[in-house]
Amino acid sequence: MITPTRLSYAVLAFTIVLVGVLNLGVPLLVVLFSYFALRQLYYLTKRKWLALILFAVGVAGVAAAAAYFTRAAILALPDVADTSIPPASAWAQKRAIELPFTDFESLRQVVTDTLGQEGHYLRNVANFAKSVTAVLVFSILGIVAAGSLFFKTGLDPHRATHRVKNNLYSVCCDEVSTRFRDFYRSFATVMGAQLTISLINTTLTAIFLLAVHMPHATLLIAVTFLCGLVPIVGNLVSNTIIVFVGLTVSLKLAISALVFLVVIHKLEYLLNSKIIG
Repeated sequence: MITPTRLSYAVLAFTIVLVGVLNLGVPLLVVLFSYFALRQLYYLTKRKWLALILFAVGVAGVAAAAAYFTRAAILALPDVADTSIPPASAWAQKRAIELPFTDFESLRQVVTDTLGQEGHYLRNVANFAKSVTAVLVFSILGIVAAGSLFFKTGLDPHRATHRVKNNLYSVCCDEVSTRFRDFYRSFATVMGAQLTISLINTTLTAIFLLAVHMPHATLLIAVTFLCGLVPIVGNLVSNTIIVFVGLTVSLKLAISALVFLVVIHKLEYLLNSKIIG
């Protein structure tokens, strides 16, 4: 006989498998992160409606900032490429390394040739736009779902009206709620630690970028914080961008930035073990 506890574990396992099969990892993360943010705001305000309003303002602010920094990155990319590629090419020529590009236009041509003919390239762009649109739609649905869960009293809201208290349905609801609550708490522990680490990393990186007068420092600071929320991969992305921008000034600055970032991320590993335990 399947007990309520076993059933609750089966429901959680089935949900995780279903998320993987249907490629719903992004919506799940949006739900978890949104609920995490709502709980933190509620802890500060003690009022659910005020927490929801602040969360909505925050989401709108993040969306506006993302649009602004994306536009800034697109506008800055040609300038960054044109100023960083020549010294990189000179460095490669001294070491008998042949690069397939010499400026931004030739780099873009290499990328286009790599992706294929123009028709295939346009299809790739269309597929990318379709994927981005799907992610945005699912993200909005995830935010709505998180808001609903935030106000929901439980899986069995009419429990007090049941003729039989602690019936099988109510007990199963309690067990399922416990499993998902434990799952969320695990996420909250990791996310809270990652958020703290990202803030420390961003602060130290910002001090370095401003001290050396790195070009596009504001954009790089924003990218560092957002990428810092994603362990390992996010750090690699932000580090690559910072070093690449450093090349626009000099090879010495790029190497200095790389050494600094390596030291910072070594510090992150130590902080991670201390924060999470």
